[in-house]
Formats: sequence, C-alpha cells, structure tokens
Amino acid sequence: MRWGLILAALALATPATAQQFDFRGYADFRLVVPGGNERSWLDGGLGKLRYGKGGSGFQFAGAVGEGTLRLTPELSVVGVARVEPEQRTFADVLESYVRYKPVSTTQWRWSVKAGAFFAPMSLENSELGWSPYWTLTPSAINSWFGEELRTFGAEFTLDWRRDEGTLSFTASAYGANDPAGVLMADRGWAMDDRPTGLLDRVRISDATLIRMGDTPPDRTPLFKEFDHRPGWYAGATWSDASQWQVQLFRYDNEADPSAHEDDYFAWRTKFWDAGFSGHLDEFTLLAQAVTGTTEISPSPTFSSITDFRSAYALLGWERDEWRVAVRADLFQTRAHNSFGASPATSEDGHALTAAVSWLPNDWLKLTGEVLAIVSTRGERIVIGLAPDQSETQFQLSARVYLE
Repeated sequence: MRWGLILAALALATPATAQQFDFRGYADFRLVVPGGNERSWLDGGLGKLRYGKGGSGFQFAGAVGEGTLRLTPELSVVGVARVEPEQRTFADVLESYVRYKPVSTTQWRWSVKAGAFFAPMSLENSELGWSPYWTLTPSAINSWFGEELRTFGAEFTLDWRRDEGTLSFTASAYGANDPAGVLMADRGWAMDDRPTGLLDRVRISDATLIRMGDTPPDRTPLFKEFDHRPGWYAGATWSDASQWQVQLFRYDNEADPSAHEDDYFAWRTKFWDAGFSGHLDEFTLLAQAVTGTTEISPSPTFSSITDFRSAYALLGWERDEWRVAVRADLFQTRAHNSFGASPATSEDGHALTAAVSWLPNDWLKLTGEVLAIVSTRGERIVIGLAPDQSETQFQLSARVYLE
C-alpha cells in the first residue's frame, strides 16, 4: 500500500526532468432523483444504488485525476486519484502502477505492470477513473469489480498479432485482497459508479450487523492480507480485426477462509468471467456473465458459502457527439452454511438502464440516465422492510474535463 501511494504521488507530480508528463481529469456534478424507500448500501442500508433515501438534489459526484509519467518510451508510471465527499479521506488513490511495454516489430508483443490496478475484465469501464463509456452507472458485474477487487501485484500480458486479429494471454499474481467477497455475502449485488479507494473502508449493512447481534455502524477493510497466500487470475482475449472481441477469465484470490485479523476475515472468492463485444456501423453490443462462490470458515464447526451469478447485455448507438445505450441486468445469490440454506442472505434481482450522452466539445459531457432495479432479499425484514423492493433512480450529470 505504501509503495502504491508513492507511485501515485510520483505520477501526479510534474518533475522538471521527466521526458514526458501527461495529466487529465474531470469533475462530475449531478442532479439526482432517487426512488424507493431504502437507504443506499453506502449509508448502511440495503438499497442497491449509489443514491438512496435522502440522497436527492444536487450532488458533487467527485473529481478524478490521472497522471502518467513516461520515463522512457517503454516505461511509464501511472497514478489515479479521486476527491469525493463519500470517501473516508479527502483524497484517495484508485490505481497506482508501473508499466513496461517494449516496442515489438514481430507478431509477438508483451508487457508487464506492477502496483495497484483494476483487473482487465471489464468491457464497460474503459474511461478515466475506471468509469463506464456508455452509462453513468456500470452493470452489477462491473460495479462489484470496482467495489471489492483490486490487483496489488504484477500482471503479464502476451499478444500474438495476426492479420485476422490479436490473441492476448494475461496472467497475474497479487495479494492484499483477502476480504474480497464480504460485500457479496453480506450485501449482495449493487449498481453504483463508485469504485473503492485504496485507503477506504466500505460500510457493512446495518441489517447484517443487527442479525449477527452487533451494533451498527461498522466498516470493513477490503485491501488487506491475512494469510500470506498470493491470489491469481488468468485469461485469454481474442480481438478480431473487424472489431469484435471475446474473453474468458478465471479469478481466485486463494484466501484461507479461516484466516482473520481481529473481527475481519478472509473470504475465498473465485469465479469465471466471460464477455463479448461487437461493433456494426454505429451500433455496439456488449455482453458479460460471471459465476462464482465466496466462502468463509471462521471455525471448524461453521462455514458459510455464497454462490453468485450475474449477466448483462448492453446495446449502444453512437453518432458524432451523441451516445445512446440501453442495458438489461440479471443477478442472483444463494447462501448456505453448516446448518443449511440461508434464505435471509440470498437474493434475486433484475435491472434496466437507459442513458443518453451529449459531448458538445472536448471538455464537457452531459448525461441523463434512468436506472430501474427490482430485487428480493429476505434480510430486509430485519430492518422492517418487505423482502421485495424496487428503486428507480434518475441522474443528470455534467462532467467537466481537464487535459
């Protein structure tokens, strides 16, 4: 973590001796109209969206800056920082890494990066600050990737380039992500555009704490190492010359489910990820699916396993300065422990998102988004709500860019 912060500071500073330094950033201002009777999970509720009950009106959604220090044409240092009212510190770091990508004149090309960064599994979140290209709010899958997963380690990529396309192989070894899975088990799926900062701690739902006999509020760290066992992910991607792509990844944090530090435990989280993207003239189709499990065994006589799965499909249209997208999400968890099924922490849900963006110039992006989500989770009874809840959130965003 210390090295990550050092790298971020190095990249976000402008040294006089650097060969090349690039900076870009944005500030995001929003008008929000949330729907439903639940507090957002960020405020300790079981609401599935970023803004819940009491979150209407004008919102400062945050400011993000990315600095890239190019030491040589092949070697660069990248740091991404965020300022936001919802995080624990005034400023936080989202990514911080060193990348080495030598020039290749053959069919083979390789690169390596080391530090703290997002795994390369998202088809949506390709913009600055790991934000989505088509919408304000990413899918349930990519929301969870940003909330709980971060690579603290190294990643190696090997490309085989052909006239027909490029076949890429990616492998990574990492640590300091043993608690990943706690949100999936205790909260379930959610949809928000707020990836967790490296210094932040996420809120545990009040309903979970009450059900376990604890007193809310409480927060849990996500980027910790308990068992000193490295996790890994590996995958392959085929990018066709005609602009379609398929990918398959396997992710396993290899955490010891019995390891813990104080009241915080390691969760063994593993999953498969498959994705597709295709382009035809002005239209783009994205589809992605994830299926996996997360497990904890705090004692020899008790264990808890949550099976999770989700999928989405997005259709986008783009012409000149306009982008329009619609997306459908499905998600589910099934929890069971040493005593049998756990319906209170199992859930089912679906969501529909529609977004329109207008980019009149290089420094401004205006986006309107409507997101409707319906979910069933038995745990809501603990806080006096019906298991079935629906939320409809409207956001109007003005994103001002600086380059």
